[in-house]
Amino acid sequence: MESVVLLDEAGHARGTCEKVAAHGANTPLHLAFSCYVFNTSGQFLLTRRADTKLVFPGVWTNSCCGHPAPGEVLPSAVERRVRQELGITLTRAILLLPRFRYRAEMNGVVENELCPVYAGFCDDALVPDPAEVADVKWTDWPDFSQQVRAGELQVSPWCALQVAELAALGPEPLRWVAASPRDLPPAART
Repeated sequence: MESVVLLDEAGHARGTCEKVAAHGANTPLHLAFSCYVFNTSGQFLLTRRADTKLVFPGVWTNSCCGHPAPGEVLPSAVERRVRQELGITLTRAILLLPRFRYRAEMNGVVENELCPVYAGFCDDALVPDPAEVADVKWTDWPDFSQQVRAGELQVSPWCALQVAELAALGPEPLRWVAASPRDLPPAART
């Protein structure tokens, strides 16, 4: 059974919990991550969550999300999850938003995560896992970002909030500068 790392308000680990038990009406704060995958042309991989997902089924969102296992370092968790969900191996990944946090609800299920955001880079052919991903499409980042920020394109709540913060990094994802891992929450610095 998959476990998540529970957090206190300062981002310190305070135990673990089964993933299924950690996602309900009273979801405790826990550690997660988001990844935005780009190809060498600077296009962004937009994904639609599988309709069978417990949390936000069928919703368009960033390329990949997940939870590090207890004791797993975030970059390894990002690479593992991208491989599982999309069938690709990142050539590199960089930390962008080390302290992103959000809370969102859909159909009585709450997400409550401290969720560092990464950019991953890859040109491999995709092999999405249908249990995780219902659809994918490559899109130009500036257009996608503008549409999301203008409310013209509906995406997951966390994706909309992240896009707003990523806009401050500039319009060219291939030129974004990595944030320092020292700025991660304490539980993510292991």
